[in-house]
Amino acid sequence: MLAKYSTVRNYGSEEIVIKKSRFIGHAKPVESEAEAVAFIDELKKKYWDATHNCSAYLIGERDQFQKALDDGEPSGTAGKPILEVIKHRGLKNVVVVVTRYFGGIMLGAGGLVRAYTDGAIAGIDAAQPIVKVLHREVLVDVDYTWYGKLENELRGRGFRVGEVSFTDRVKVQCLPEVGEADRFQAWVTDVTQGQALLELGAKHYYIEGE
Repeated sequence: MLAKYSTVRNYGSEEIVIKKSRFIGHAKPVESEAEAVAFIDELKKKYWDATHNCSAYLIGERDQFQKALDDGEPSGTAGKPILEVIKHRGLKNVVVVVTRYFGGIMLGAGGLVRAYTDGAIAGIDAAQPIVKVLHREVLVDVDYTWYGKLENELRGRGFRVGEVSFTDRVKVQCLPEVGEADRFQAWVTDVTQGQALLELGAKHYYIEGE
């Protein structure tokens, strides 16, 4: 799993008009090629009356799943520019579709490349680019006498904290970045003078800065 990667927050769409042609950019986060294909098919059905529904997607830790589709536009003038926008923005696990309603004015190859580039940018911006950071659960089990100090230290250092449960002891779900998990455990051990019970849990992605 990547320690950090950029994608989009959710589905978003935005329309632009270029020489009377309408270009509607759509973008959505996806986790698989099948999900990307399903989204493209869904928009083709929704915008069945459009002149073209061109698309591209880039998926996988090593960008191993990527495809660009011109959907009837001259080869290389639509899908490839959309894919290049995704790559230039440094995004992963995203699918982008640009729907075109022809307005009667020919744009030429260069004009089409610019139009589909701008449409892709509009869709991606509408979907809100974000950075996802991988965190590792460290479950900290402490006696009540240590919880106050631990809570203050966690808050003071700005560590991400999840659920806290109170039974005969206090269990705190701490979520340091995955690369900091070992140092975090050593730090907790030091703060609690070795009185905390520590257990590594699952890995989760969280949006950077939230």
